Amino acid sequence: MPELDQVIDGIRRCLEEKNAAREVALTLSRDIIRLSANAIRAIHREEWERALELMAEGQQSVLRMTEVLEGHGDIYYAGFVQDSHKEYAEARLTFALVVGQEIPGPAELGVDVAPYLNGLAEAVGELRRHLLDYLRSGQVERCEPLLARMDDIFTFLTTIDYPDAMTGGLRRSTDIARGILEKTRGDLTMAIRQSALEATLHDFERRMASG
Repeated sequence: MPELDQVIDGIRRCLEEKNAAREVALTLSRDIIRLSANAIRAIHREEWERALELMAEGQQSVLRMTEVLEGHGDIYYAGFVQDSHKEYAEARLTFALVVGQEIPGPAELGVDVAPYLNGLAEAVGELRRHLLDYLRSGQVERCEPLLARMDDIFTFLTTIDYPDAMTGGLRRSTDIARGILEKTRGDLTMAIRQSALEATLHDFERRMASG
């Protein structure tokens, strides 16, 4: 049956092409996740130039993966692409939120809405980590703006009321963000009160010593 042989050969070529694209995309996905994690680490160390370099590399990998998977929508939406896009969005959004830059949108980052939203939700946890670093170093005055950004993100996320199938399980990410926000607000409130108490005691001791 030569006709069937031709059909099978065509199917085999199609699957080989698809598998080759998948393998390249998997490698790029791992690269994006690694670069994004290292960028976030650099952000917390306030190594801004290093963070920008890593995010630029990540952006090139995101663009390359889109090119490789053109015409392979089944692979693009298999899950691993969205996972890497979420990590990349988290890194880019964390950087913008920490340094006070304008927030990039999903189209600018080259990612879909669902991974973008989940990356934004996870950025709340990175902002908490950065805020705690400020607390430990005694820079309480730098904490309030970060807490305000965390609050703004959570408020925005609560307005996204669509099925999880459309948002990639955003409801759970939003619930986690709520817990992080409440805990961070409590930590900051306690630190501010402690700082005020220490200032009062210091002032009292100074007046007693001079009195």
